[in-house]
Amino acid sequence: MCYEVCCPIVACMSSSAASPSTPSPARRVLDWRLRFGFLSLVWGFSFLFMKVGTESFAPFQVTLGRLAFGTAVVAAAMAVKRERLPRGVRTWAHLAVAGFLLNALPFSLFAFSELTIPSSLAGICNATSPLWGMALSLVALSEDRPTRRRVAGLGIGFLGVLTVLGVWQGFHGLDVTGTALALLASFSYPVGWIYVRRTLAGSSHSHLSLTGAQLGLATLQLAVVTPLFTSMPTGFPVLPVLAVAALGVLGTGLAFLIQYDLVAEIGPTTAQMVTYFTPVIATAAGVALLGESLSWSTPVGAAVVLAGAALTQSRPRSDRGGSAPAAAPQAPPSRARRARERSGV
Repeated sequence: MCYEVCCPIVACMSSSAASPSTPSPARRVLDWRLRFGFLSLVWGFSFLFMKVGTESFAPFQVTLGRLAFGTAVVAAAMAVKRERLPRGVRTWAHLAVAGFLLNALPFSLFAFSELTIPSSLAGICNATSPLWGMALSLVALSEDRPTRRRVAGLGIGFLGVLTVLGVWQGFHGLDVTGTALALLASFSYPVGWIYVRRTLAGSSHSHLSLTGAQLGLATLQLAVVTPLFTSMPTGFPVLPVLAVAALGVLGTGLAFLIQYDLVAEIGPTTAQMVTYFTPVIATAAGVALLGESLSWSTPVGAAVVLAGAALTQSRPRSDRGGSAPAAAPQAPPSRARRARERSGV
């Protein structure tokens, strides 16, 4: 989930997070490719964990447990690094909105969607986040100029969505409500990203501090809402409890810490490529472990979605790495050199 665990905060709070840094000795213990692969697996399996969790618990309860476990992991990391929570009423107000748009709302929508749709379809819907982000940034962010390639990627991506949904069959066999909830969840991430970019970019607080506060506020939001719409569970089966715990500890708390290191070490452009592996893993896990059915249009459409998303995220070379330095002026070739070139030496 590229936009899931506070990626916007990691990517746009300061320029230091946007450029690769020299890896610390602790990071060198585990190669970044292994951490990248682990992050892809964790976020891919998150949709399976949600599916298992909602078999015994209400969607709001699954989301509350997920946020509580994730907040605990980040809080422990803050304690180890002796990070303090951010200060300022305005900062906390913006973080409350960010926690709602980036955590409480999309997590809940995905949990509700998986009551009626396969986890594999929810994972594919999550991959549309870069498409929504591209469309919204053209409107909300003046510095994001449309290019032919990015507009083409947007069109291709939404053709892929229509393929996944089987629009030529009139959405036959598809739960429209569940799919719409999953797409709305993926739409919530770029909305939250743009909000964070406009309100919290350049903050003097650390990424870890801001994210800990954001997750904590999202947890409080769900703690208020959940009792109003659900009743106490009659039991706590082991497998669903473990699924919710894994969803929070691995898919939310630990995933953020890993991604933060990846962004700092290899840069956000490479780190965000995890988005393109997540739906593949989510689909494979749903089919292999949950026995979910898979028609030809699902993987084909997913591939088209990912291709379109990749195009929307592409940038000119000058934007990615800066313009190349001008070549130093060269002295005109000597008379002897011109003679050698004419003779082929």
